[in-house]
Amino acid sequence: MPKIKMPKSSPSIDMTPMVDLAFLLVTFFMLAASFRSSEPVQVTTPSSVSDKIIPSNLIMVTVDKGGRVFFNMSNAEARKEMLTNMSGKYQIGFNKEQMEEFGFMESFGCTMKELPGYISLSSEERGRARTLGIPYDSTNNELKDWINFGNLAALNTGKTLFEEAKLKGDNPDANDFKPKFILRVDSQTLYVNAQKVIDVFRDLNLNNLNFVTSMEMPPKN
Repeated sequence: MPKIKMPKSSPSIDMTPMVDLAFLLVTFFMLAASFRSSEPVQVTTPSSVSDKIIPSNLIMVTVDKGGRVFFNMSNAEARKEMLTNMSGKYQIGFNKEQMEEFGFMESFGCTMKELPGYISLSSEERGRARTLGIPYDSTNNELKDWINFGNLAALNTGKTLFEEAKLKGDNPDANDFKPKFILRVDSQTLYVNAQKVIDVFRDLNLNNLNFVTSMEMPPKN
C-alpha cells in the first residue's frame, strides 16, 4: 500500500506579541530615563594609556584651557548638603526649587554671589552663559570651600549608603562608598593653573587625586 505524503508547509510565527513587547520596552525607557544636562564647558584632556574607570561617587574639578575652574559632584543628596553649608558660610540664600535643581545640575563655574541666578537659568541658558569660573586664588578661594564641604557631605552620604547596603544583606566594601576626587584639565591650559588646583587639594590633605585623560592605545613592541 503506498504511503500517504503529507503536504509540506512552512512554519509561521506570530510576531504580534514580540512587537507589543518592543513598544512596551521603548515606552518604559522613555518614561524612566532622565536626560543629562549639557556641560557648561568642554575640555580636551591629554592622552594616556591608563584604563582605570571613573568611580561613581566622585567629586570632579575641571580646568578649561583659559584657566577657569568648574566643580561637579555625582550624588544629589550630598550636593544639597554641600550647598546648605556653603550658603551658611557665605550668607547667600537659596529657595527650595533652587536646592532641588542644584542637586541634579551638571558642573558649574561661577562665584557664590552669581550662583542663585545661574541655577535659575535653563539648561540651554547655562550652556551659553559666559561665567568666569570658581575663584581659587589666595585672596578668594571659594574652590577650597566647595571641595571641603563636598568631601564632608559625600562622606556622610557614603556612610548612609554603606549602612543601607549592609541592612540588605550585602557584603559591601566601605572604601567603595568613600568619595573619589577627579581632576580634569584641558591639555592647552597653563601648568600653573593646574598646580594651583592641586595645591588646594593638598591644603585640605586630600591626596588621593585622580587625573582624567583620554584613552590612547599603548605602542606595539
